[in-house]
Amino acid sequence: MLADKKHVDIDALLAKAKKPSSDAMLLHPYYRGKIETTLKCVVRDFNDFAIWYTPGVAEPCKAIAQDPGKVYDYTNKWNTVAVVSDGTRVLGLGDIGPKAGLPVMEGKALLYKYLGGVDGVPIMIDTKDPDKIIETVLMLQPGWGGVNLEDLSQPKCFRILDTLRAKAEIPVWHDDQQGTATVTLAGLINALKVVQKEKEDVRIVFVGSGASNVACARLIFGWGVDPAKCLMVDSKGILGVHRTDIETRKAEYLEKWKLCQTTNAEGRQGDIAAAMASADVVIALSKPGPGVILPEWVKGMNDDAIVFACANPVPEIWPWEALEAGARVVATGRSDFPNQVNNSLGFPGIFRGALDVRAKTITDEMCYAAAYALADHVGGQLDEEHILPNMDDWEVFPREAAAVGMKAQEQGLAGLEWSYDQLLEQAMTIIKRSREQTHVMMEEGFIAPPPEAQG
Repeated sequence: MLADKKHVDIDALLAKAKKPSSDAMLLHPYYRGKIETTLKCVVRDFNDFAIWYTPGVAEPCKAIAQDPGKVYDYTNKWNTVAVVSDGTRVLGLGDIGPKAGLPVMEGKALLYKYLGGVDGVPIMIDTKDPDKIIETVLMLQPGWGGVNLEDLSQPKCFRILDTLRAKAEIPVWHDDQQGTATVTLAGLINALKVVQKEKEDVRIVFVGSGASNVACARLIFGWGVDPAKCLMVDSKGILGVHRTDIETRKAEYLEKWKLCQTTNAEGRQGDIAAAMASADVVIALSKPGPGVILPEWVKGMNDDAIVFACANPVPEIWPWEALEAGARVVATGRSDFPNQVNNSLGFPGIFRGALDVRAKTITDEMCYAAAYALADHVGGQLDEEHILPNMDDWEVFPREAAAVGMKAQEQGLAGLEWSYDQLLEQAMTIIKRSREQTHVMMEEGFIAPPPEAQG
């Protein structure tokens, strides 16, 4: 148990946290990118070019002109997602621009393909203007099955997502909002089962009021947690109607002002320490620690406390510190500790399901369906250190896909009708193919081994 690691080697942990960065600087220039375009049709000889290009291609073009819906049957639109970013809020790096943000979006595309069998393509936009971003996405949508918005700064990210969800004819998703919120909710569902507390009774403190935690709060409150009992904390303290600094800019920070009005019914003021007193749950998505959350603040929480410290690369509080201070369930964003809460557990399966039924949008209800599927997949392994599956358990993604596809049909948002078993089988086939294709390319040398593995 982490709680027993009183003499843990912190330097070793920090070195381990830094190793992916040093490896990245070796392997990114070696591979010169993480994704590429490959063929999915036969090329038996050069005569096939007459089928795939001119003159044969004119026939499917004419068919689509007569019936636009056939674009899903005759092209790869059905399986493509544009990963769109302006590079204004990249990971913990901030506004580094669209060129510097491209490696992240390529990484996102890699995860889409390997975990969800989805063909993701980075689209970096050289503007910070939300109206131009909206206009660009709407103009590009004929060629895509869906859009993943990524690393957009707030508050504009809220308006961009809401506008595109209302106007686009394909599903548009902001992973920093909906993805993080879905996986966090799944973890919370199971954590509350472990500590045997009811959602209607718990007091949750959200440390950090950026796009991720604002979306987490929306989804969690929609699930049934009482917002009046909960608190949001930003860099200036607890949110509430007393926050005139937000009220005077409520047109700009509309989502934050709504939370000022719906949370913190008791009118509590102060910092993180004041907010955490007598809390049942802390969900922190703020800045890297340690030391952002102190052990004595965890001691002031209620019995059987739940602490999600999800900043990367170092959580707001080390897990063993939170456990020693009395927390019963602790989660982080890291894979080397139990209970990793990572949005990569969500978006590949969720978009797989949305694409498979040609969903028009991705609703909160579809996110709830994915969260339940993710939470249920833990099964009999559920305990303090196993509240979520990990990414190695690949079958969780087709189960999320099937759940999302069924919910889209239930809501009347799907263009195709499939049974749960059909959706599950299709998703498993597509995802398994993608994983095995990658492994075969590695075995056959089409993907070169990394430098340290070469003879």
